[in-house]
Amino acid sequence: MLARRNPGEVYRRVDFDARVSGATPGELVRLCYEQLVSSLGGALIAAQRGDNQMKSQMLTRAISALNALHMGVAGEDGIAGALIHFYTATRRAVLDSVLDFDADTIAQVRQDFIDISESMNRAAH
Repeated sequence: MLARRNPGEVYRRVDFDARVSGATPGELVRLCYEQLVSSLGGALIAAQRGDNQMKSQMLTRAISALNALHMGVAGEDGIAGALIHFYTATRRAVLDSVLDFDADTIAQVRQDFIDISESMNRAAH
């Protein structure tokens, strides 16, 4: 089965699985953000190229990252509530783009997560 898969995709999956194994909760969040940013960027590139299959795969991967982030939120008050609202709204925007792709919205969502990732990385160091 692996022989029929894209070698780049197989490598990406092995790399992802290795990074997830043994990661701390903070590292998992950063990894999900990285996957989300990468997937949204891939969807934008695929849309520019007219590659609907790749665009769909990238949006599906982005939704998976958002679902993982949402499931990882503990509680519903304060910051947790804000994160749940943010992830839910982002998921809706990405899902809306599955049927009617909005490059501007996807680019803005991607930039929001880049900005948050950069802030998290600065705070971690």
